[in-house]
Amino acid sequence: MCSANAAMVLDYVKGQEPRLIDLMRELVEAESPSTHPETHDEARRVLRLALAEVGYESRETGWPDRPRHVFARPADRDTGEASQLVVGHYDTVWPVGTVTERPFRVDGNVVHGPGSFDMKGGLAQLVVALHAIRDLELPTPVRPIIFVNADEEIGSRTSTRYIRWLAQHADRALVLEPALGDRGDIKTARKGIGRFTITVYGKAAHAGLDPESGASAILELSHVIQTLFSLNDVERGITVNVGTVDGGIQPNVIAPHSKAVVDVRVPTVAAGNEIEYIIHSMKPNDPDVRLHIEGGIGRPSMEVTPRNQKLWERAREAGDALGLELHQARAGGGSDGNTTSQFTATIDGLGPVGDGAHALHEHLLIDKTLERAALLTMLLTQPAMEG
Repeated sequence: MCSANAAMVLDYVKGQEPRLIDLMRELVEAESPSTHPETHDEARRVLRLALAEVGYESRETGWPDRPRHVFARPADRDTGEASQLVVGHYDTVWPVGTVTERPFRVDGNVVHGPGSFDMKGGLAQLVVALHAIRDLELPTPVRPIIFVNADEEIGSRTSTRYIRWLAQHADRALVLEPALGDRGDIKTARKGIGRFTITVYGKAAHAGLDPESGASAILELSHVIQTLFSLNDVERGITVNVGTVDGGIQPNVIAPHSKAVVDVRVPTVAAGNEIEYIIHSMKPNDPDVRLHIEGGIGRPSMEVTPRNQKLWERAREAGDALGLELHQARAGGGSDGNTTSQFTATIDGLGPVGDGAHALHEHLLIDKTLERAALLTMLLTQPAMEG
């Protein structure tokens, strides 16, 4: 890693603070809650114009009236080149109107605003990195391909198929989710995430006059819940949580139905397969009751694989050249990096350094985020992983 190039990149990027802040302001003020894709037009417009300014052509993909995603690549591309995939998202967890209650603001070195940290700051950081590559005339031996989706916060329901396909054809994947913790750790592993819905069908009867002829779905669900909680294994890093429960009709009626929604977190793909099999194999205690089990591991685990560690080493070396001390860590939540990791070398958490994702105190640190823009620049100019 050339330290001279690193110094030049860092010096350039530090001068891009106004660009970073201005673009973040535009993106944050263009509110884009995941569950209301009809509000997303302005956020996509801002992003696509910013990418066009650095010579990237973009298009939208997805169905009308549903989340629409942005795909971009260099306008002067050579289609025969190897590609690297840069993944981000422009949707947020915040409803329209939040920016009025908590407006975008800059307080010294800190940027506040809904969606600034997770992850519109990461998108602005990407644009700064692309400006550095263009203005400093840095080579990109592996062609950057950018995919920014509109439904990451709700599980990438419509975008996963695009991400999966792009990852299969990429030399590596760089994910712009926020860095982890106060140190800004790079995420080299993530737990897999599963969602299950278990519906119990019993038999209604009058609770006072004829209780013996009924079969309580609530009683059966209580056994199911105990079985589910028994699957928790702290040492293995497996968590199973029954998050919501409902059922029954009236207090004087034996419950004919009940339902539980379950969240599962697993450290490995193998553990995910195991838990998924156990849950789907559950049988009722009462022969007069029926279980209907839906769901599975939607985001497989991002594991500490040799290829992921090889990419992490490149990131660490780039950090050293920039004078940054980087650390790697596992994140409990999932991202699109879980998906790309199944197909290509992946590192995550390359986005802003700050705190408060999905929280009222959401913010990022400008100086640290500019340093991460320099790191991203260095990674984008790396040669292919293979060979």
